[in-house]
Amino acid sequence: MYTGLKAKERRKEMKEATKVLLAVFIFALLIAACAPQEPQNRLEAIKQAGKIVVGTSADYEPWEYKDENDEFVGADMEIMREIARRMGVEVEFQDLGFDALVTAVQEGKVDAAIASIAATEERKKSVDFSIPYYSGDYIVLASADSDIKFDDPLEMANYKVGTQSGTTMYYWIEDNLLDPGLMDPDNVFLYERIEQVALDLQAGRIDLAVMDMEPGKVYMEDPNFGFVEVWRGPMDPAGQAIAIMKGEDELKAELDKHIQDMLDEGFIRSVLDKYGIE
Repeated sequence: MYTGLKAKERRKEMKEATKVLLAVFIFALLIAACAPQEPQNRLEAIKQAGKIVVGTSADYEPWEYKDENDEFVGADMEIMREIARRMGVEVEFQDLGFDALVTAVQEGKVDAAIASIAATEERKKSVDFSIPYYSGDYIVLASADSDIKFDDPLEMANYKVGTQSGTTMYYWIEDNLLDPGLMDPDNVFLYERIEQVALDLQAGRIDLAVMDMEPGKVYMEDPNFGFVEVWRGPMDPAGQAIAIMKGEDELKAELDKHIQDMLDEGFIRSVLDKYGIE
């Protein structure tokens, strides 16, 4: 009789324990269901954070620069802000040197980079790109009192030439002037910021400056510089695009969709017109 009662109590205790364990298990499942899931790709991480971190090089008016309030402004900045708005996230810009942008994207320090970046085959070895949102010419500038004139950009080989490091213009010089042995490497001067190129041209430390057409026009119209055009034309068929980490197909598809929509709607053209970009 005593043994039977004890067994009955034992079964009751086991039932209670089972109920407790079941309750704990269900609670754990609910917690897991409510907890944020580990993002499976960069786009999911951006959406989960509610923010896309974008690298740029804010010294390239009218594409990207800072105003008197230290705010990021320019055509690229407006295009990127609109893309972020359509993605439903905020955008945070980080000002980096131009030649650091591809590495920053590769290493995941930023989600993307926009800075008048040409989507060249060389860069595509390191990062992926969105579809292009713009394609334009390049320009060779000289100081206002210069008498340098030529019709063929290969003639740059005869002068001291400055350009921004890591740019399409530098790779053109490397491929077309340095590698064939047409130009002395000591006559090529590389700079982190385009303003440094302009200042050295103004000071006479270099004979020519090579840059994108639109920043070139800014320096031509600025009375403090007043540079003159020596040559203009295409140096690479690749258009400007947004750089992202390789393999992030979901993010690329999202960017491509918004860029194409913005091109079709005329939004990007309206931004370019606002900044006087042809």
